[in-house]
Formats: sequence, C-alpha cells, structure tokens
Amino acid sequence: MPVRPRRSRVRFEELHLLRMLAEAGGARTPVEMSSREVGAKLSVSQQAADRYLVSLARRGYLHRTFGGRKQRLTVTAAGLELLRGEYHGYRRLFEGQARLRFEGQVTSGLGEGRYYMSQPGYVVQFLERLGYTPFPGTLNVRVEPEVLARIGSVRHWKGLRIDGLQANGRTFGGATCYAGRVQGRPCHLIQPDRSHYEDVVELIAPESLREALRLKDGDRVVVEVEES
Repeated sequence: MPVRPRRSRVRFEELHLLRMLAEAGGARTPVEMSSREVGAKLSVSQQAADRYLVSLARRGYLHRTFGGRKQRLTVTAAGLELLRGEYHGYRRLFEGQARLRFEGQVTSGLGEGRYYMSQPGYVVQFLERLGYTPFPGTLNVRVEPEVLARIGSVRHWKGLRIDGLQANGRTFGGATCYAGRVQGRPCHLIQPDRSHYEDVVELIAPESLREALRLKDGDRVVVEVEES
C-alpha cells in the first residue's frame, strides 16, 4: 500500500476557473478562450489569469494548447477530481454525513490481505482507531464499473486514517477506513492508498465475515458505508 500523494494547495480563483471551464463543457471538449477572456470572466487582470492557467496546467489539473489567437483549455481527470472534492466538502456542510449502499459479488483475493493485516504496526493502529483488531484477512467484493465509480467518491469523505509504516526492510503504505455494514453485520471498507485490484473493494471486521455470514465465491452481498 504505497503512500498517497498530497494534493497541492489550490487558490480559490483557480478552483473558480476550473469550475467555469467545466461548466462550459471543458471536461468533454476543449474550450477556446484567451487569457484576456479568462481574466474578464474571473474579474482579474490578463496577467493574473495567465498565472492561474500556468499553475493549473503545471500541476496536471488543466491541459492547455495553443493555436491561433486563442488557447484550447481542457479540464483533466485530476481537475474534475479536485472539483468533486470541493463538491463533497459543501455537501457535507449542508447535508451532513454521506452514505452509500451498493451490491457486489464475493470473490477470492490474492491472499495478501492476511499478510498486510497481520503487520504489528497496522494492528496497533486498527485497535486504536477502529476500536478492534481485525480478522487477518479481507472480504473481497467485486462490483460493476458504475458501482466502482460511485464508491470512488468516498475518497473525499472523512475516514479513519491508517498511516504507512516500515517493517522488515519494507515500506507499507497507508489506507483509509470507512464504517459500514455487510448483510447487516458491522465492518469497515478499507481503501489502501493504492490497491492491487481494479474492480474489487475490501472489507475488514473483528471476525471472518466469510465464515460468519457463510459466504462463498459468487454470493451477492449488500454493503452500506457511512462517513466517519
């Protein structure tokens, strides 16, 4: 689980600029606009607008190409993710804790969950931050792409952080846990900073969920997750 990179700080004007371009369709097709026009829309000088554009492009939030008198501006996937994070921040302010419900299919993992979950540096943090020592292993649930996209929103939630560590000459990355239930039984959805899986979510609990719920590969389960 490698360490999650920190997001660089973004100015309010830069967020406003990204939002403006996204609203103009810049997340799908390039928007043609000069720095002067950008400045006019933001009520700042052309020079300031150009600084914001350069800053956003340098950090990968905006793709900027030149041709003729105007530049072509496209909001990147990272830029959209940045805007999505701002949205969830405001949603939390006005609507409270977020909740998510989805279904998936139980599947066998790569067998690495037991090894990671047994690391003493993790075990101490789990007990301290989750209030229990998890069963050494995860319940793996395979989900459809559209469900996985919804689950991706939890990265903007307030979760319980498990810090990375070094042990036995290896570096282990961190993860974030979110309280939930699977088939009504308490658990946590754990999101490593970088997962080995593309279409599988991992659940942890004080007990073996597979045994407690008498699950086998192919069984469908309902998972509910809420913001901490």
